[in-house]
Amino acid sequence: QVQLVESGGGLVQAGGSLRLSCTTSGRTLSRYAMGWFRQAPGKERVVVGALSQSGHSTYYADSVKGRFTISRDNAKNMVYLQMNSLEPEDTAVYYCAADVGDNWVLGARWAPHYWGQGTQVTVSS
Repeated sequence: QVQLVESGGGLVQAGGSLRLSCTTSGRTLSRYAMGWFRQAPGKERVVVGALSQSGHSTYYADSVKGRFTISRDNAKNMVYLQMNSLEPEDTAVYYCAADVGDNWVLGARWAPHYWGQGTQVTVSS
């Protein structure tokens, strides 16, 4: 079992930046492809970005391309989501996810096995 823990959410004004972090205890994240999802009120949870196990390949939803960057530091057992130029539409609960193998390449159809509890991001206009 992989237990993921997110941090870094909060309230930010439109145009601002936040960095979300994800880690786990007892397991090494380097074994997994990692991703970030979000769920806005009244909407389904959707993928924001995904990162291969090696960290060399990524996928981003069109809505965040050029603004969000997913990265990993395997030495620190951490995965990050750097969010710039935030918009009110980015307001959501953000979830860290992990999965074995290469299913992350499915992008919007990816269904990871492991999830964190989520962290709230609120962008004010």
